[in-house]
Amino acid sequence: MSSTDLSLSSRLESLLALPQETEWVEFKHNNSDPDSIGERLSALANSAILHDQSRAWMVWGIEDGTHQVLGTTFSPRKQRVGNQELEGWLSTQLHPRVDFRIQEWEYAPGKPVVLFEVFPCWHTPVRFREKEFVRVGSTTRPLRDYPEKERQIWERFQRSPFEKGICMENLADQRVVDLLDVQGFFDLLGLPSATGTHAVLERLEQEGCVLKRPDGRWDITNLGGLLCAKDLRQFPTLSRKCPRVIVYKGKNRVETLREPEFHRGYATGFEDLTRIIHDQLPSNEVLGLALRREVRMYPEVAVRELVANALIHQDFTITGDGPKVEIFTDRVEITNPGRPLIDTLRFVDEPPRSRNEAMAALMRRMKICEERGSGIDKVLFYIEVHQLPAPEFRETGSHTITTLFSTRDLDRMEKPDRVRATYLHACLKHVSNEQMTNESLRKRLNIPDSDPSKATRIIKETMSAGLLKPKDPDSASRKHAKYLPFWA
Repeated sequence: MSSTDLSLSSRLESLLALPQETEWVEFKHNNSDPDSIGERLSALANSAILHDQSRAWMVWGIEDGTHQVLGTTFSPRKQRVGNQELEGWLSTQLHPRVDFRIQEWEYAPGKPVVLFEVFPCWHTPVRFREKEFVRVGSTTRPLRDYPEKERQIWERFQRSPFEKGICMENLADQRVVDLLDVQGFFDLLGLPSATGTHAVLERLEQEGCVLKRPDGRWDITNLGGLLCAKDLRQFPTLSRKCPRVIVYKGKNRVETLREPEFHRGYATGFEDLTRIIHDQLPSNEVLGLALRREVRMYPEVAVRELVANALIHQDFTITGDGPKVEIFTDRVEITNPGRPLIDTLRFVDEPPRSRNEAMAALMRRMKICEERGSGIDKVLFYIEVHQLPAPEFRETGSHTITTLFSTRDLDRMEKPDRVRATYLHACLKHVSNEQMTNESLRKRLNIPDSDPSKATRIIKETMSAGLLKPKDPDSASRKHAKYLPFWA
């Protein structure tokens, strides 16, 4: 038995191991009626959506009740409908043109088996001859007769991951390799370079970056295009998702100094993107022991984490807009389309949530973003080390904006700036298993030890804003009092 047949037999055995026929797996013996096959392909594709399956299966040569392999006389590639081959005819009768792959092999001597691998459509129910079908138990029924199932299918479409969508289709092997930065992909995952185009494409398929079509050609998924594109401009549906870096002359958007271009994939081009941003940031001259050197005003680690968050957590259903980094003389604003899924006040302690789980998972494995959602902790830590004002996290009607502020003395800070700095300092202390004190706040805000009353006033302001509470409400000591964020 060839390696391909062994792989197919292994797949068949996993389906046979199911306790019974499911709504996304159907077993047949010899039924070869074209209309019956078309209806079942529609039903299986739609039922796969209902059960969150990436594909469905129809197998000939199996006894339904016992799952015994009997073999089949059905040979789909020899069957014709009128003057068309069955496969081509089915493709013209199914709308949208759902992908299905046909495999024929001999499972055991004298026991040929046929397997149809059916890929669902992720934006509309699949129709056969303009009628939609669905599996109900082990039977095929018109979808319109089951309005609850139809409602559930449309609900699934609403939450279908953007990453699974197709951005480029029907490509030859070499064309895929030409469009994607394959070497960068392997390097980021710490994998040895694959030998041969076939092995490369198989690995990309395993990671959800490409999908193999029934005819052996390839589709590139949105996940693959966004993360690994050599040039996002080659992907019409993704080109507007290129991150923009804009440098302004002053504190407003009246005059643009420059807008360096970036068109690579988010993952394979991430180091280039962060370098471009870093090169545009303002710097301060620092006097060392004997030499002067320039130090960027904003910590590179903090900028890197925030840019990664903006890429990963954006809402891709907002068209015509992508992540943006705007650099002013007094601040940096990092914007991504989509409102945050958690309250901006809870960015520090809440477990991370993303609309784009596949992208987030893959970029974590590539070590581009934090594995445990501790990226914001790291941002706050380095902001405090650099004695910068606390960052601001806010949402608009359709965007999330993070602002990093340049150096500013406490006396030049407005009340909201002082309150925000105190609250985030208390958050950072709490997630570090410590508590904020008057002393720690003085150190954070660079207040002289001789003026503890200034820190006390700021603590009161933050408590009045409802963002802070004493750890021990009954304690009368202010000098040794400890404070917690309001949610602790």
